Amino acid sequence: MPFAVSTAWCGCPAETNAAETGVEARFYEKLPGSRVRCDVCPRRCVIEDGERGYCRTRENRGGTLYSLVYGRVAARHVDPIEKKPFFHVVPGSLAYSIATAGCNMRCTFCQNFELSQARPEELRSVSMSPRDVASEARDTGSSVVAFTYNEPTVFTEYARDCAAQAKATGLGSVVVSNGFINSEPLKQLGEVIVAYKVDLKSFSQSFYRDITGGDKGPVLETIRTLKTLGIWTEIVHLTIPTLNDSDENFNEMGDWLMSEIGPDIPVHFTRFRPIYRLTNLPVTPVETLERARELLMAKGLRYVYVGNVPGHPGESTYCPRCGERIIERGLGYTVGKIAMRNGTCAACGTAIAGVWSLEGV
Repeated sequence: MPFAVSTAWCGCPAETNAAETGVEARFYEKLPGSRVRCDVCPRRCVIEDGERGYCRTRENRGGTLYSLVYGRVAARHVDPIEKKPFFHVVPGSLAYSIATAGCNMRCTFCQNFELSQARPEELRSVSMSPRDVASEARDTGSSVVAFTYNEPTVFTEYARDCAAQAKATGLGSVVVSNGFINSEPLKQLGEVIVAYKVDLKSFSQSFYRDITGGDKGPVLETIRTLKTLGIWTEIVHLTIPTLNDSDENFNEMGDWLMSEIGPDIPVHFTRFRPIYRLTNLPVTPVETLERARELLMAKGLRYVYVGNVPGHPGESTYCPRCGERIIERGLGYTVGKIAMRNGTCAACGTAIAGVWSLEGV
């Protein structure tokens, strides 16, 4: 790796208190009595003067809604793009990854809860303009800028501006999200990004309600919208023992994806490890992930993966026609042999769905 960024979850130069700053939000309505309605996500929070919405990153000041996290980077790293995980986007490349504070869900199993469940003023952050982000991303040798770790929906204005600046300098941008976003901000992001990863946390509405504090319906609508926009999309399902690991859950997911999206959308079944407020459950058995993969592939999905099991054959990509391994993945998100030519299988010439080049982004 040519360049290492070490912000982690800590402070950097040019620190300020995010709660004392702010940039006017772009997705909201003014209401009588100095109230506002935030329109960035399906919660559509109605916020009284001096209060914040559910995500705690948007504050009503005298009838104007402000983002408290625009330009306030609380974490930045250079990661392999496979870590996001994107398996069908310029494999082997680096992703300059940034985050702020905040999230519009309350997942009890969040692996980045220090960021996602924090108020902006609880984290030290560095001030970075979109131009700064694009410049530093290029300096790291990264091919893409990734909006990740916390929920990018809560900093969607900043993400869009960073992605536009990255695009102007020849870099791609990707979003790693829970998919709980309204159509207008999603469409504006779609103008400047190359890929979007959606956490489809379960096919059970009760799971969304009880374990995430969210709603399945808008997430499915996001996946449909991404297809309409032509944005490359990958799905991640963190598979949690006893909560979302039933065959019924897998089958319903596979049926919906085949009927609504098609066979080429990659699905990653990733291994759960106890964390945050969900420490009473065991690590996901590998056999559960393998079963989920087999069920979806039997329905016709072509690219189904086993995740968080380093070295497992299910982490590699295989040609859906001839079965050749065309992208080999090993320990530590490493990529080995890539047997592809111009987006096709080198063995049989079958086109492989994905974003294999960023030329003309």
